[in-house]
Amino acid sequence: MRSGSFLTRKWVDSIIWGSRSSKLYCTDHSSRVKIFDRDLKRKQRDRAAWLMHPKDSLTDAVAENLLDRLEDCKKTFPTTLCMGGSLEAIRRLLPGHGGIEKLVMMDTSYDMVKMCEQAERSSPNKTIETSFVVADEEFLPIKESSLDLVISCLGLHWTNDLPGAMIQSRLALKPDGLFLAAILGGETLRELRIACTVAQMEREGGISPRLSPLAQVRDAGNLLTRAGFSLPGVDVDEYIVRYDSALELIEHLRVMGETNALFQKSRVLKRDTALATAAIYESMFGEEDGTIPATFQVIYMTGWREHPSQQKAKRRGSATVSFQDIQKHFGGGTEN
Repeated sequence: MRSGSFLTRKWVDSIIWGSRSSKLYCTDHSSRVKIFDRDLKRKQRDRAAWLMHPKDSLTDAVAENLLDRLEDCKKTFPTTLCMGGSLEAIRRLLPGHGGIEKLVMMDTSYDMVKMCEQAERSSPNKTIETSFVVADEEFLPIKESSLDLVISCLGLHWTNDLPGAMIQSRLALKPDGLFLAAILGGETLRELRIACTVAQMEREGGISPRLSPLAQVRDAGNLLTRAGFSLPGVDVDEYIVRYDSALELIEHLRVMGETNALFQKSRVLKRDTALATAAIYESMFGEEDGTIPATFQVIYMTGWREHPSQQKAKRRGSATVSFQDIQKHFGGGTEN
């Protein structure tokens, strides 16, 4: 990995690990459960960097909604890390949000980082000092308590250890620093999942995983709590994107870098199964105008690194008014 090739600002050295301190956070690769092939995902993101359109309505909408959460914060975030996922959308839409002065853009893909750097050179932001680094969010090369804000837009759902990646993000934050993330949820591409399952049953007599397992909305709050964030917040949006065909959907996923990266012996879907999937998709979900819908469920997560100034829940049993008294006050109680 060509890490450090794009460190263009001297101040970045103050937040990036030295060679010795990196051992503090990294864990043995062989001891971890591997669901996704991270090397394959890096190659897919290399390809996506070359295929990517200047603007994508879906990723732009997700990035804008994620950054809108900064408008609800009274504080500013001078030093920010943006890692993985929709880097270019965040880079374009970030100015004007959060009082950011210094920005590090990080991805496992050398080509993706290079593409973002070239875009920055062609349309530089005069208010944000931007630096670029090739690194992996599973082994975050950031010193503890060095950042005010960590942003991940549509990237963390490809990590093998999502809680571990979130813990590293929390440790990289200063006290009262903010973690802001958007990940794809379990209802994403439900139409494609159904069509692919039916096609495999018909053509192959069984099913094998073809789409990534994704977190459920009910799990997101637990992930934030498990990672040690205070004041956790979770909400969800669904985006329906319409395509002319199932093949156009697959091409869009390739452009986004969102194609299958599961560890499995055979990643290639048989031709007749693929054609059957497209036909079933259009038969079951096709619209009258000939288009097909695809659902993208996005889970937004916010969490803060603990700080004494933050609100805290009252001690259990410290309440002085009962729910029964409240009901009586508002006319909802009953007299015995």
